[in-house]
Amino acid sequence: MLAASALLGSVSAATDQMKSWGKNIHWVSFREGQRIAREQKKPAMVVIHKSWCRACKALRPRFANSSEIEAMSNDFIMINVEDDDEPRGAEYKPDGAYIPRIIFLGPDGQVMNHVFNNKGNSLYKYYYSDAFSNSDGKVLKDVINKGSMGYKYYYAETRPIVESMKQVLRLTGGGRNPTIKGREL
Repeated sequence: MLAASALLGSVSAATDQMKSWGKNIHWVSFREGQRIAREQKKPAMVVIHKSWCRACKALRPRFANSSEIEAMSNDFIMINVEDDDEPRGAEYKPDGAYIPRIIFLGPDGQVMNHVFNNKGNSLYKYYYSDAFSNSDGKVLKDVINKGSMGYKYYYAETRPIVESMKQVLRLTGGGRNPTIKGREL
């Protein structure tokens, strides 16, 4: 009974953590997401982050409050991995193991290495360098490691995430032209 209670508490905490990235987004685990993506022939977005990461904590509310990401999430299998749940394969770290990192999987479950933050550096496609900001929302350029600018799979703002989501839908033939308050995304 105690073990079941501990397990349920752990599952509840994991669910709460996923929901903090968007309460109206249907989040699943990595393994479950891979299976569902193949079964439903849908692309997947994989958000890889750590509970202790300042850049992850800065991205989370921006991501969670984006009505565009929320609307488009219905066309994706949304996979949320934190801490020890991070996938181990090198294919999930196409240009390094930094965090946060957002990668996309095609309906076949393969990493879509050609979809990344176009605002990033060509050496580090998945990194978005303006995640550090003060309470006024001003970017703290002096805190950023200048040598790490531009990881390709790092997104600090929602606009490039939305652009990557649109690109994935164009490439996979998915999507249903999501709208927000009468305007197409």
